[in-house]
This record gives sequence, structure tokens and C-alpha cells, in this order.
Amino acid sequence: MAKVRKIPQRMCVGCREMKNKKELIRIVRTPDETILVDPSGKKAGRGAYICPDAQCFNQAIKGKRLQKALEREIPEDIILRLRKELVID
Repeated sequence: MAKVRKIPQRMCVGCREMKNKKELIRIVRTPDETILVDPSGKKAGRGAYICPDAQCFNQAIKGKRLQKALEREIPEDIILRLRKELVID
């Protein structure tokens, strides 16, 4: 009998719902302190997961949840770049 594989789950920092890891987008703070979108999900650094949705992104920024998850203040220009890079509907 085949063993059932567990699907990795992560919490969105915006809506705080547990979802499949593949449904979420990872934002990473790399060791050299740059903050960027990690489509592969494998870059080194501190990561946070977020839904590809404008409402979740706004909640994460407004509640400072993304900043807390990455353990850094995020400048406004980087927030604008992240908003543009995320596939937001």
C-alpha cells in the first residue's frame, strides 16, 4: 500500500489562513539584507508566505505582520516593488 505524502502547509501573513505551500508566494530577506520575492521558495534567508491577493498584501503591510515576520522595517520603495512583483488581482 502506498504511503500518503503530507502536503506542506504555511500560514499567510496577511489573512493568517493555513494554505498549501504551493498556493502561497514567499518573500525573503536574504543574508545581505535585501528583501525580494522568491518564486522558487528555496533562496537562503528569512522568509514569509503571502497569498497572491491585494487584500492579503494590504493586511500584511497595514498590520506590520510582514515586517515582524522578516524581522526588519521595510522601506516604502521596497513595499511598492513587492506589490508590483506579486501577481495581485
